[in-house]
Amino acid sequence: MVVMQAQIQALLAAGGGAGGERGGTGSNMGAHMEVAKPAIFNGKAGRVGGFIMTCRLYIKMKLRGNVVEEQIQWVLTYVQGGSVDVWKENIMEELESGEMEYETVEDFLTSLRKEFGGGEEESVKVVELRKLEQGGKTMEEFVQEFKRAARGSEYEGRLLVEEFKRGMNRGIWRKLMEAENPPTSIENWYRRATALDRN
Repeated sequence: MVVMQAQIQALLAAGGGAGGERGGTGSNMGAHMEVAKPAIFNGKAGRVGGFIMTCRLYIKMKLRGNVVEEQIQWVLTYVQGGSVDVWKENIMEELESGEMEYETVEDFLTSLRKEFGGGEEESVKVVELRKLEQGGKTMEEFVQEFKRAARGSEYEGRLLVEEFKRGMNRGIWRKLMEAENPPTSIENWYRRATALDRN
């Protein structure tokens, strides 16, 4: 455990690693670019998706050339508190003892999602989607929030369209419903509602 903590501290002292400078494949533009780091993840199901997405982006931009174990250790530095502490301790001991079962950091992130996302994340996303209303936001803002909430909710097709219609302001909804050819797909609803809101 002490060895693992020393490795994590060394990674942090190095500024999170500089994968683009280590001879990784592709562009090294990430080595010179500011990339947001993830917020601390404490095991809350509704936050696992955003945490994983931020970690993926950072790893792709800054840690691409690092070995899988270092990438996983970096992710673990942002996993703290609540129910994740025991899980993290188990993972760190597996890594330290050489029992690592992850061939790629993506395997590790999938394990993290399964452990802390499960069906709860989908339920949280559905509740978020059902509560979402345009209110004083522009349609562009509402569409982006709606897309974020819809991702992971398992809503699609007609059900997704109905939730979008329910959340949008009545004036735009009415104009689209009374149009000669009302939109049918969710993408058409996004596009046409945004165009109406801009005018």
